[in-house]
Parts: sequence; C-alpha cells; structure tokens
Amino acid sequence: MSTQKPIYLMAGGRREGLRTISLVMQAIAQDIGKPKPDIAYVGVASGDNWGFYKMISTMIKGACSCHVNRVLIAYKKANLDKARITLQSADAIFMSGGDMEVGMQILKEKNMADIFRDLYQQGKLIFGVSAGSIMLANEWIRWSDPDDESTAELFPCLGIAPLICDTHAEEDNWVELKTALKLKEDGAVGYGIPSGACIKVHPDGTLEALGGAIIRYGLHQGKVKKQSDLLPAERKCAAVLLFFVF
Repeated sequence: MSTQKPIYLMAGGRREGLRTISLVMQAIAQDIGKPKPDIAYVGVASGDNWGFYKMISTMIKGACSCHVNRVLIAYKKANLDKARITLQSADAIFMSGGDMEVGMQILKEKNMADIFRDLYQQGKLIFGVSAGSIMLANEWIRWSDPDDESTAELFPCLGIAPLICDTHAEEDNWVELKTALKLKEDGAVGYGIPSGACIKVHPDGTLEALGGAIIRYGLHQGKVKKQSDLLPAERKCAAVLLFFVF
C-alpha cells in the first residue's frame, strides 16, 4: 500500500491568496491527521527572502494551527545539514514563490533537489504556491535569448507532481504554458492554475480542482487547443443538477 500523500499546487494571488491557503491548509491538516503539524517553509525561489517568509508564514498560521519552520538553503552560508534535518522532521513541506529557474538552479548547485523527491516517496506531504508549484512539477520553460522565440527550451524541475503547469497567468492567456506545450510530445496536457485556485494531485495521479476551475490545454498535431476545464467537486455537482433540471 502506498504511503505517499497528496501534492497541493496553489496559484495564490494578492486578494485570493489567504482564501486559497485557508482552504488548502484545512485539507492538509486532515491529510496529516495531527493537531498542530510542523510545516517546513522553503523559500529558495525568493533567495530565502525574509519578507516573503513573514508574510506567507503568517497566512499559513492564520489558516490552521501549526508551526512554520524556516529552511535556509539559498544563503551562501546556509547550514544544509540543519536544512535536511528540518525537512526530514517536518509533517509537511511548503515550497514558496519567486523565480522558479533561480530556485531550481540553487537546489542543483547545493545538491538539495533529491531530498525533496526522496521525502515525497517516503510519505512526506508537499505543497507549493506560484513558482513553488511550478518547481514541484515536471519542467518549465526558459529562453536563452528573451528576444528570440526560437531559443525557448524546457528545463527540468523537481518532477514530484507528474504534470506541467503555470500559475496566475490568466491575464496573459497562459502564453508561456502554451509555448511550453509546443515543446512537448503530441498528446501532452498543460494545466493553468488561476489566482485563488489549486490542483490537488492524489497519489494515484488523479487530479482534483480546489478553489476554482483549472484551465487545461492539450497539444494535438502540433497545435495547442483549449480543453474542458477541471472543475471543483461542488461545481461538477451543480453542472449535473442543471443537466437533469433542463
């Protein structure tokens, strides 16, 4: 029997962030099954920014009764042994936002990427927001020359959540997600997580929308096409009810 826990990929957002974190933390508390869990906060994508930590840890603690322990990795003199101990002893690991490429580069340089994969396989619950969510997925896109579209390429992320996703990019119509999909094999699907929404990735690979509809795009014969949204359970029920009423 698998001991793996779900993965939560949040988009956050200025106004929606608190509501999303509150919803997700309630689900996480149920998954952990512990009165006051220890949450390891990983801020590597923001260079271990103190302001980010204070703001988001306050939101997390406001959403549920828990301890939030800061894990320093990006700092030049970070104690990586202490970081590993904190990650291993935590009930859940939170990957904060920032710059996903910078975050992945630091984890690679510090030889800290594998511990997240190992802890997930051992049953650690992991969740992220914004760039942290993208880092938990398979890969993301970058341009070696920002002014030349032909230089677009995919780079590997942690690969804990078996998908490719973007977060709170609804205003630009998910242009980076669509470009990333064009570099994938035919049949690939990408997920756009709007502000205030979250994807819950179950251990068996099934996906659940929380807080709002998740946008889906698919690559078919070299063209990226919009697919049906992944809807939260309550909206699915409403859609079924309307079908029977009409």
